[in-house]
Amino acid sequence: MTPAAQTITREELAGDPHPALAALRATEPVAWLPALDAWLVTSRELALRVLRDPATFTVDDPRFSTAQVVGPSMLSLDGPAHTRVRKPFVGPFRPAEVAARFSGPIAEHAEELVAGFRAAGRAELRSAFAGPLAVQVVADILGMHGVEPATLLRWYGTFVAAVSDVTAGGEVPPEAADAFAALAERVHAGIDGRSLLADAVAGGLGRDETVSNAAILLFGGIETTEGMIVNLLRHLLARPDQLATVQADPNLLTAAVEESLRLEPAAAVVDRYATADVELAGASIRRGDPVTVSIAGANRDPATFPDPDTFDLHRPNARQHLAFAHGPHFCPAMDLARLETVIGTRVLLTELPGLAAADVPPPAGLVFRKPPTLHATWTP
Repeated sequence: MTPAAQTITREELAGDPHPALAALRATEPVAWLPALDAWLVTSRELALRVLRDPATFTVDDPRFSTAQVVGPSMLSLDGPAHTRVRKPFVGPFRPAEVAARFSGPIAEHAEELVAGFRAAGRAELRSAFAGPLAVQVVADILGMHGVEPATLLRWYGTFVAAVSDVTAGGEVPPEAADAFAALAERVHAGIDGRSLLADAVAGGLGRDETVSNAAILLFGGIETTEGMIVNLLRHLLARPDQLATVQADPNLLTAAVEESLRLEPAAAVVDRYATADVELAGASIRRGDPVTVSIAGANRDPATFPDPDTFDLHRPNARQHLAFAHGPHFCPAMDLARLETVIGTRVLLTELPGLAAADVPPPAGLVFRKPPTLHATWTP
């Protein structure tokens, strides 16, 4: 263990982790971090090796905190069980199906949200736009059109807090069980309706299994998509020249999304557990050791991305980022998240002339990274 690995703190990783990640990647790309009580993988090549090898680096471990809160799901299973549970989502989440099904509703939700604050000439875009848009799309996915967004957010917040408690060594709080029961009631009520989740059930997912996977969709669909939108807006609003370039050529918006995902992925790390003794880049990993893959570190690996700390709209290989993970556990809803981010941002840029940042706080978060707020102004 190098002195650098010994001295890195959780606060450092939650604040601005990139200098520390770069130092580790250059000298010890697989390092034991006492702050995480886990091995940390920071190079893209090694990250891919871990993510592509679920037989050696699994998610199916009793310590996996999300499974403790919402039960086994496609996020926390490996092997045939994972394949079976994930398969019903493959068709509904294909790019063409997602575009045909959600482009119109996403645009309608975004335009309705903007109409609610356009006249004010200013807003905090995370709470007024990015979060509500993500919640409304998740409601569409789950077939919960009659559920208030505040209720979905309450369930989601309860699950996030419970996962944090368990990760820190605590027990699953009773309010998480209550939220899970309430979610189960609404999921079962919506299975017979028309929703992407209902299609997954028709594709072979058991009715009870839908609840755990609905919780995962609720968690991922809100947390990471909100982060994607806010991080992209921050990157553009902090760079008026880049914003002007995108406004002059809207076709660059898709490239901007990929470069934003590369530079600051909404989910900065993913966890695995070693199933056997293995050596990785000189590190002797023992069976049962936790192995954390730094997506943020891999995405700034100069071996793949020259000048990795620069936001470059014309980066030819930006899409090689690992923001949606890789291997059998790559995010099945990544094209929906991309679509939300592109359409939502396009609506903002179209409907809010003179859009500019009132403040640009840095992103923060050990696992999920985004700025806490993003205040902006425009010409009403």
